[in-house]
Amino acid sequence: MKVSACLKGLLLGALLSGPAAQAATAWPQRPITLVVPFSAGGSTDATARLVAEQMSKKLGQAVVVENRAGAGSNIGSSYVAHAAPDGYTLLLATSTIATNVSLYKNMGFDLRKDLTPVSQVATIPNVLVVNKDFSAKTLPQFVQHVRDKKAPVYYGSAGSGSSQHLSGALFNSLAEGAMVHVPYKGGAPANTDLLAGQIQAVFAPLVEVLPYIDSGKLLALGVTTKERSARLPNVPAIDEVRPGYEIALWNGIFAPAGTPDEIVDKIAGTVREITNDQRVRKMFAEQGTVPVGSSAQQFKAFLASEIGKWGKLVEALRRQHQLSHKPGPVPARGGGRALSSSVFTHYETFATRSRLFIRRAPRTRVRAVRDDLRAQ
Repeated sequence: MKVSACLKGLLLGALLSGPAAQAATAWPQRPITLVVPFSAGGSTDATARLVAEQMSKKLGQAVVVENRAGAGSNIGSSYVAHAAPDGYTLLLATSTIATNVSLYKNMGFDLRKDLTPVSQVATIPNVLVVNKDFSAKTLPQFVQHVRDKKAPVYYGSAGSGSSQHLSGALFNSLAEGAMVHVPYKGGAPANTDLLAGQIQAVFAPLVEVLPYIDSGKLLALGVTTKERSARLPNVPAIDEVRPGYEIALWNGIFAPAGTPDEIVDKIAGTVREITNDQRVRKMFAEQGTVPVGSSAQQFKAFLASEIGKWGKLVEALRRQHQLSHKPGPVPARGGGRALSSSVFTHYETFATRSRLFIRRAPRTRVRAVRDDLRAQ
């Protein structure tokens, strides 16, 4: 009996020290790819590059940021969801990934089954910004402007379903306005068009537009969080003018489902070390970003609550015709256009399935939007 027990113990030890366990213990042995599902130059990209630099130092391996933008972040997210679960392909996603569960019938992957939450990195307030030459200079003036509906107000976003998109849709609902959504493949091109006067507003992550606010090129009218930002203490929370308004952007790291727990915990621990570093916290504070650094278990519970919260908001906005129930056909390049009866439904359709938007140069985008609206 003692020999049998001894043999069982040896066999168990052999199993536990097999290739998978050894690979997890030795990780990382080669460079790691951190996928950003948005274009370069936006807030998610900036956070990813800061995190990647710090991870490289702590893990002793290069962490390379790779931008895979499109389809409201689903392209990059799907790429990671179908990658090998070995810890060498990671995703830095935003709250958009939670909203997409309700916005898309098919994201190209199952968020709950195909990705493993590793650690929430930070939370970032969005801020409503307008071009310095725009007529509305304060939040109450902007509310009145969009309510007057004398001329279309175009607001840009990082893509359909992004926190910027929903920030504008919720604002439309509470202000009883008629802003028109113009989606881009990331925050940076939207901000470029805002600076050029091609669109009138963006509900941008604070880190993306702070340099333009500080230089006076853009005017900050209100932050989307419940409380004012410590970085912009004189800018009101939108809730102060339109009670009930609150949108908070977050970002976090995901790994393909099936990634060994040892690797997941090691990444989460590394993120925690990074977010606790005083130099990093200072850099985040200068950007208006609040570091988190949660465990995998904490992030998993948080993600579940976010999917439910955003789902309720999306459904409420759909009932008010701020969002469509499902994506429609892509508008044709010439001749007939497959348009819906509602401007808001049309733009949700246009954003969700629009290869046309992806191919057009930024300045052509707003012109295409205007042409489509006139054709209705």
